[in-house]
Amino acid sequence: MSGIASVSFLARRASQRERVRILYRRALRDTLNWAVHRHLFYPDADALRERFEVNRKVEDVETIDRLIADGEASYNKWRHPDPYIVPWAPGGSKFNRNPVPPEGIEIVNDYGKEEAELV
Repeated sequence: MSGIASVSFLARRASQRERVRILYRRALRDTLNWAVHRHLFYPDADALRERFEVNRKVEDVETIDRLIADGEASYNKWRHPDPYIVPWAPGGSKFNRNPVPPEGIEIVNDYGKEEAELV
């Protein structure tokens, strides 16, 4: 293998590793959306890990690309339609529930004690 070909090969393998890592993390997070309780999540997470471990020793670059494409297609097909979002995160039910008051409005948090200070 020439120098340029080996650099190209290594760059492609690094790209594939990154795509597999991202796919695994997305699938693992999505598994938690399907099984909200941890006692249901752990067996599903183990099964997902086994699906990835089966192809860990594959060395052919074209086969790896095909496996990644198949995995991404499967992930997109079985993706949760209504994923769990933490309530205070963007898109959650409590995110920006209480907006900042407009300029010029003063908020007094003394709850009736301010009248005693005036006397």
